[in-house]
Amino acid sequence: MDKGRYYLVEKRGAVAWVWLNRASKKNAMNTDAWKSAPPIFEALDADPSVRVIVVAGKGACFCAGIDLAALMNEIPELMEDGQSKGERAGAILKRIHLCQAATSAMERCRKPVIAAIHKHCIGAGLDFITACDIRLCCRDATFSLKEAAMGFVADVGVLQRLPLIVGQGVAREWAYTATTIDASRALSTHLVNAVYEDADALFEGAQVMAEEIAANAPLAVQASKDVLNYGIGKSVDDGLKYVAAIAATIVPSHDLIESLTAFAEKRKPVYKGR
Repeated sequence: MDKGRYYLVEKRGAVAWVWLNRASKKNAMNTDAWKSAPPIFEALDADPSVRVIVVAGKGACFCAGIDLAALMNEIPELMEDGQSKGERAGAILKRIHLCQAATSAMERCRKPVIAAIHKHCIGAGLDFITACDIRLCCRDATFSLKEAAMGFVADVGVLQRLPLIVGQGVAREWAYTATTIDASRALSTHLVNAVYEDADALFEGAQVMAEEIAANAPLAVQASKDVLNYGIGKSVDDGLKYVAAIAATIVPSHDLIESLTAFAEKRKPVYKGR
């Protein structure tokens, strides 16, 4: 078990759990949350023993959003009038890029990332989960794209990724109204794949799904994520050309030969990821 300041990384077989671990602040995201995410997911990406990642929150909820008090202290440019517009914009732009890199880390990771959400998932928390491959929640989960109600535009990725998940009309409704979405609406709009009765069932379900994915050939799973990510915004023809190039690099593979051998021997295959 590896404990960081904001995150706690725990391995359960081939599944790595990345816990948002600031329970006393309802996992509100501070500077450490943004800075620590990329190296954590890069390390998990490079770890051959990890095949799937689950992101979840310790304590009462998944994430209460950005830590506004910390933000005001760490970016005084937001409150100061003495600086020029250029100086203020430069400082804020640097912080936005830092936050964007944190959410994109899960999308760029070659391993599938499952978000397991209980109770509140607000603002920055919603940014985070839209960069995951699969989202699961429990019945008490609520979601909110709060930025419009707070006077600024969501700038960390949710406005780019959410429409790809729930569609433009629903995404615009949520962005403009800053309304709170319950688990039922999240499921009906495909924000989440499944709803569990409580947090215990949710975490157990996430582990079961992760293990199901981990049992498949890692090269094929990772190539599927690569191809799906590449296809966003591309034509079908572009996607077909890309997947052909990817397939040519992994066929034949040790795992493919193992799959065929296991089928012939009427046993489960044991994949090595090569």
